Parts: sequence; C-alpha cells; structure tokens
Amino acid sequence: MTPVALTIAGSDSSGGAGIQADLKSFAALGVYGASAITALTAQNTTGVSGIHPVPASFVTAQIDAVFSDLDVGAVKIGMVAQAETIVAIADGLKRWAPRHVVLDPVMVATSGDRLLAAEAVDALKTMLFPLASLITPNLPEAAALLNEPVAASEADVARQGRQLLAMGCRAVLVKGGHGHGADSIDYLIDGARSIALAAPRIATANTHGTGCSLSSAIAAGLAKGEGMETAVRNAKAWISDAIAAADRFAVGRGHGPVHHFHKYY
Repeated sequence: MTPVALTIAGSDSSGGAGIQADLKSFAALGVYGASAITALTAQNTTGVSGIHPVPASFVTAQIDAVFSDLDVGAVKIGMVAQAETIVAIADGLKRWAPRHVVLDPVMVATSGDRLLAAEAVDALKTMLFPLASLITPNLPEAAALLNEPVAASEADVARQGRQLLAMGCRAVLVKGGHGHGADSIDYLIDGARSIALAAPRIATANTHGTGCSLSSAIAAGLAKGEGMETAVRNAKAWISDAIAAADRFAVGRGHGPVHHFHKYY
C-alpha cells in the first residue's frame, strides 16, 4: 500500500512553510500527501501581510473528501487560525479516527507574525490536544501555552513537557531550536520518559518552515509504520540536513526556506 499522510494547515504563498512545506516533506520522504487548507496567507520570507480563513464548513468538506477515499496513515495539523476551525477539525478527527495525529501548535510565524487568534488557544488545548499522538511546540510556544516564562534549563523543559502531556496528548516533543549552545536539543516526553535528541546548531538565516517540515516528517514516518521514537529521530536527522543545505538556495530577502529535497539536488 502507498503510505498516505494528510496535512490540515494554512497555505504559505511563498512556498516555504504551511501546506507547501508539508507536502514537500511528505514527498521527500516517500509519502503521498493530501491536504485540507484552513487559511490562505499572503506571505513571503519577510513576513505575513494578510490572512484569509477558510470557512469551517469547507474545512470539514475537505477533511471528509480525503478520508472517504484515501487510506490516511497519519495526519499533521499546523495553522488552525481560529476557534471555529478547531471545532471542525476535532469533529472530523473523531469521525474518521486516524491512527496517528501530529499537532504542531503554530502560534507565531518565523517572521514574528501571529498565526493563531488569542481566543482560540484554549480551544486548541482542550479540543485538539486530547486527540493528538504527538504535539511539537518549540520553547516559546510551550511557554505561551502554559503562561510561563521560556524554559531555561533541561529540568524546566521536562517539567513543561509533562504539564503539556497532562492536557491529554500521548507524547510531547519540545523543540530546542530557539535555545542556545552548540547543540539544538529537542526533548521527546511521554508518560514514561524524557529523551534528549541533540543535533549541532546550524548557523543560517534560512529557517522558514522548519517547524512545519519537522512535524510533517514525523507524520510521514508514522504513516510508513515507524514507531514514535524512530519517526522523531529520523525526522530530526532529515530536518537537520535540510537546514544545513538551506544556503544552497537564494530565495527571498528574509528568512529563506529549508531545502526539502537536499538529497536530490
């Protein structure tokens, strides 16, 4: 069977993040990608100039169209934009019961622009976290979700990860890309353990779409039948290579994209 993954996320008109990054990630890792678009953004490497949410009823129509025909092995959820969309996604996931759900709680773009309405944060936590196999916040997102300062130590990261785990998801990956030091350390936390996953920190400004791409790569691994830890480790290795190859591109005047197809050109 062909492995299939579905991304439920916003569109990035510049192609570096959102559903475009998700579909590139799926394809790069040998998985067929489908999509349900939650919002259109007018966006480039320097920032977001506009957001046009897709009506919740049409988000539902897209989700139902995909699941009624394709054998979806994993779902990645990215930008959800507003509370009504969250309700539609939660209802769709309950209706179709996918095997794996990777939720990237996208709140702010790399450029600093807000992508999730403030009033929708509670809905994200109460309606989607309990349906997620894995959530993938970065350090600032984890802190914002808990109304706490950004974690400054491994102990703080583990504590915040356990607090997020208590909201109902099965595992948490706290991403350390916004941290400091020679290594970028992500922490995979489930009910039994906390695993530190380190990779050398790469000096580049071209990091647009990193979070989207990592969560999609994890979903791709799960769609192919990998276990959670294996999927996370493989995805981290792949995104590290994609970031390292990002400077091969000369795209835009701001934070350029990572190189999803670094293995091929």
